[in-house]
Amino acid sequence: MKQYQGYLIDLDGTMYQGNQKIDGAAEFIHYLNEHEIPHLFVTNNSTKEPEQVADKLHTMGVEANSDEVVTSALATAEFIADKDPGATVYMLGGSGLRTALTEHGLKLKDDEFVDYVVIGLDEAVTYDKLATATLAVRNGAKFISTNKDVSIPKERGFMPGNGAITSVVSVSTGVDPIFIGKPEPIIMNKALDILSLDKKNVAMIGDLYDTDILSGINIDIDTIHVQTGVTTKEELTEKDIPPTYTFADLNEVIAELEGAD
Repeated sequence: MKQYQGYLIDLDGTMYQGNQKIDGAAEFIHYLNEHEIPHLFVTNNSTKEPEQVADKLHTMGVEANSDEVVTSALATAEFIADKDPGATVYMLGGSGLRTALTEHGLKLKDDEFVDYVVIGLDEAVTYDKLATATLAVRNGAKFISTNKDVSIPKERGFMPGNGAITSVVSVSTGVDPIFIGKPEPIIMNKALDILSLDKKNVAMIGDLYDTDILSGINIDIDTIHVQTGVTTKEELTEKDIPPTYTFADLNEVIAELEGAD
């Protein structure tokens, strides 16, 4: 396997599975830190702040700092602030999205007369929230969604994801949103900018083909699939563009890297 100068790394299914550790995850990050190889954790989760993500990684024995975490909430806030500083926003979502938007100087409003509608995963979503978002889009607000994941893994099973919530407003208004998170290039290009490395020397690591692996393919970087989450090795044979590599877990990736030293 090629030696890379930097890595973009998925979380759920790659670093951990819900609240369970994944064998090899902590060891892989330790290997990167020991060899001073830069890396970022890239997540579609918009509900958590980077500090909260880093704290969860710590509970799994994974070395992580908040400045190594790129969330779809951060990428969304930066996307809007770059285009329209100080814009007004009606949002659905959690504290991670709220904090990211306000810290980027955007003004949150609780009505349908805004510049942007931003939808992130909102586990307390109501008809009234969706109605306000719908009216705002109909009034001409630009429509942004943190990610298109239609389902997310929970202890009870796969639950409705942000893409499912977003679809209510999209279907009602006939307006398709701009999606920010994986597999879209926006979040990935933000992460590449932070790494400041030539993308031919960066690889994306993840378990889910339709988000993690496609996100790498969509920005033309190499991809490393790990068989510790959703997409199986057998399912990869049905894909038009396979990942650059696939491994049982991150222990195998470490072995490959050590063998190439």
